[in-house]
Amino acid sequence: MKIDLTDTTAGKVNKALVQGRRAIGTPAVGMVLTLVIVTDEENAYDALKAAGDASHEHPSRTLLVIKRVSRSPRDRTTSRLDAEIRVGADAGSGETVILRLHGEVADHADSVVLPLLLPDAPVVVWWPVNAPLDPAKDPLGALAQRRVTDTYSSEQPVRELSARADTYTPGDTDLSWTRITPWRSMLAAALDQVVCEVKAVEVEGEEFNPSCELLAMWLADRLDVPVRRSLSAGPGLTAVRLDTSEGAIALDRADGSLATLSIDGQPDRAVALKRRETAELIAEELRRLDPDDTYASALRFGVERLNASATAVLPVPDSSPKGAPVTVGAEFAGAEPVAEPGAEPEAIAEAPAAEAAPQEPAPLKKRAKAT
Repeated sequence: MKIDLTDTTAGKVNKALVQGRRAIGTPAVGMVLTLVIVTDEENAYDALKAAGDASHEHPSRTLLVIKRVSRSPRDRTTSRLDAEIRVGADAGSGETVILRLHGEVADHADSVVLPLLLPDAPVVVWWPVNAPLDPAKDPLGALAQRRVTDTYSSEQPVRELSARADTYTPGDTDLSWTRITPWRSMLAAALDQVVCEVKAVEVEGEEFNPSCELLAMWLADRLDVPVRRSLSAGPGLTAVRLDTSEGAIALDRADGSLATLSIDGQPDRAVALKRRETAELIAEELRRLDPDDTYASALRFGVERLNASATAVLPVPDSSPKGAPVTVGAEFAGAEPVAEPGAEPEAIAEAPAAEAAPQEPAPLKKRAKAT
């Protein structure tokens, strides 16, 4: 069921929501949270589709906020709110309200959204694109317990990570971090199978991919070892290689779907490691509404500090001649060069261990040092 309201108010929208629920025979509200999506017309369809798919796992009231661009000075001084309300089969497992804000009201989106929030339910705000530099200080972000951004959609993703670290507030998270949850789980499980000391790590993936940088920072933060970034044609993350006291451990995914886990002395294993859709990422983020301390620790490690690590010399993978060493990868794009081979690595401060969250992988262990 769809209800269109032109030049309306938040009060009329709320009344139309109640009438819509009664019309389809579900007057009770059975939703667990309010998801506020802030985007533009270009990205609205994809964001709403992802939220609708995620609502089958997390029934929610979805408020899609679109700030319309005014084309003339007179339009910029004229405020208008248009709303489209979807309930029942048209809204997935919840309710959807599309709010188009025109003129001056676009600068006060929080006053429109506030009356439409579910009472006594958590609020999550998601910016698919054009996220504010400090989400917690944004008027809409201030209403939420959880603020979701995506540095992959920014023009300069790696620099955006530094800005996120400077403004981090508990409750902030990033879909670029969510994308590497299976990688972190697999690497933690691989290290649990071998009693060893990790000496150096290589993370291989696309250039300007913040998920690669976040994974590298997480490994450097948890293992306290030099971590190098090398570039590949993708898609996304393609490989992680660890040089350990018991031989090489490699997780290689060349096609974006199926990966191969190689541990010295053990047969190679094929593992499913497909690239996930946005709906799956949002559904994962909605499973937890508490602060992600592991993400905060990795983010604060910093791209610059990671980039200053010493060059690591790792064994060549199995497809190369045995015993031939290789110098890992290239520097970060736009960052300062890393140290030459043989240079002493900078000291890496030990980060406190974060409490394990329900969907977090097991804590990564270096064996020779508690993290």
